[in-house]
Amino acid sequence: MSDLNTRLTSLLPAWQWLSKYNQAKFKSDLLSALIVIAMLVPQGMAYAMLAGLPPIMGLYASILPMIIYAMVGSSPTLSIGPVAIISIMTFATLNPLFEVGSPVYIQAACLLAVMVGIISLLLGIFKFGFLIQLISHPVIKSFIIASALLIALGQFKFLVDLPLQANNIPEFIQSVWQYISFSNLPSLLFGMLALLFLIYIPKVLQSNAVQSRIGSTVFLSKALPLMLVIVSIAAVYLFDLKAVGIKTVGEIPSGFPPLAMPYWNLDLVITLLPGAAMIAMISFVESLSIAQATALQQRSHLNSNQELIALGLSNLSAGLSSAFPVTGSLSRTVVNADAGAKSPLAGVLSSLLIVVVSLYFTSFFRDLPLTILAVTIMVSIWKLVDFKPFIETWRYSKADGIAMWITFFAVICIDISTGLLLGIISTFILLLWRISRPHIAVIGLVQGTQHFRNVQRHQVLTSSKVLSMRIDENLTFLNANTFKGFLINAISQYIHLEHVVINCSSISTIDLSALEMLEDVNAELSKLNIQLHFSEIKGPVMDKLQHSKLLQHLSGQIYLTHFQAMQELSPEVL
Repeated sequence: MSDLNTRLTSLLPAWQWLSKYNQAKFKSDLLSALIVIAMLVPQGMAYAMLAGLPPIMGLYASILPMIIYAMVGSSPTLSIGPVAIISIMTFATLNPLFEVGSPVYIQAACLLAVMVGIISLLLGIFKFGFLIQLISHPVIKSFIIASALLIALGQFKFLVDLPLQANNIPEFIQSVWQYISFSNLPSLLFGMLALLFLIYIPKVLQSNAVQSRIGSTVFLSKALPLMLVIVSIAAVYLFDLKAVGIKTVGEIPSGFPPLAMPYWNLDLVITLLPGAAMIAMISFVESLSIAQATALQQRSHLNSNQELIALGLSNLSAGLSSAFPVTGSLSRTVVNADAGAKSPLAGVLSSLLIVVVSLYFTSFFRDLPLTILAVTIMVSIWKLVDFKPFIETWRYSKADGIAMWITFFAVICIDISTGLLLGIISTFILLLWRISRPHIAVIGLVQGTQHFRNVQRHQVLTSSKVLSMRIDENLTFLNANTFKGFLINAISQYIHLEHVVINCSSISTIDLSALEMLEDVNAELSKLNIQLHFSEIKGPVMDKLQHSKLLQHLSGQIYLTHFQAMQELSPEVL
């Protein structure tokens, strides 16, 4: 029976939770689905608008992708769908190429989702998920903060009803200066009231006084955006707010998302490929980070390559169902987990509820003010704009801090894609810089022990005729000359030197350039009647060195431990 379950799980990952499903879990999943749907309807439409697409596409992006993920994903609570970062990256990819909102733009957005899906799927199938994770977390964090700042600023154009540009800060400031005198004050006032509602009402609901009277306010707090949508639609209808210049969503087509392959040609695919690769990369990193957080809390297993496959199939389904690229949503996943979701069926139920909205309630959103969707985005995204990580990272690692600031300023001053690319490049440049400047120490024996420590940090025993060294890095072409220079300087301080012992406990690999450097050092030390020794060489490194000229011509010995080396070479110190 266990073999059958293993086979079914490998063919259909959902079998792992379907085989153990029960009525109690269904009740928990249904409750969480109702809470998530209250967030998803306004968020989905808002994020579609953020991508420069019709609001209905935000609902389409919340149907098939969530169902597909539930079948093949490995996280029980991850909520797949439209998110702000991916929406603005979609806009950044398509805006320079096509007229925003045009049929060609919409088709390109669907094609972009298909391409993101194919890239993710291939990486998952060939188990290349580790490549995407090579991006440093500080760069991703900085990218998200900078993008969130641009997203929030980009929504001001809906608050004041002006054609403001927010691809970067200089462009935004210039457009504000140019159009500020034409601001729509009623729209701004309406938006500010909505903003205050979403900021302060949750605080009131979370107060002890309110909770002591009405009990838990979790559902009510999460449903506030949907309540705001309903109230604003009623206000537009009752008070004819369109007459004072408040713009609304307009007609939204109803029905199930049309299933079709988006228009494509080779030239268009090549043009969209860099943007698709960037979106696939960020989509996976974000989704996996969110899934890992909830998996840790729920003690559930998570497979990164399976997540890539699930994301790939989800994005493929999005592109084929008239939607745009999707990924895991932090806010909805957290709500999903907090609301008690027990399985991915919670996402399926949310999708089914979205289908009902798409079929029967789209006309209800016709009078929804655009400024309300903008405020919904601003409130949800502004929580990500936090500059504490920059300070904390700088205090811990100047190199990571520099990479963060490069990414941040590149995103807000140039554009999102360029900023991310520069952040990745800066990370690798700084990584190479760090490897080329490894920590190298002269070490001595801690009295009464068999441990050796840095002579500059500890009171240790040393010998005038033995130089003990340790390099805390792999030996490669990047740092071979640095190590040789340190060795030469250290030797110059020992007049009666007879032995040099290199402690290899921190070395996991020695490349050919470093090997040739060690051979040269061995030959040069031999001319000075100084023997070169090694201690604590790891097995894989020893396997590589076994047939090298270095060991064949080594003037000294190889010791299992550094203590043994000192016992033989300088017993008077012990």
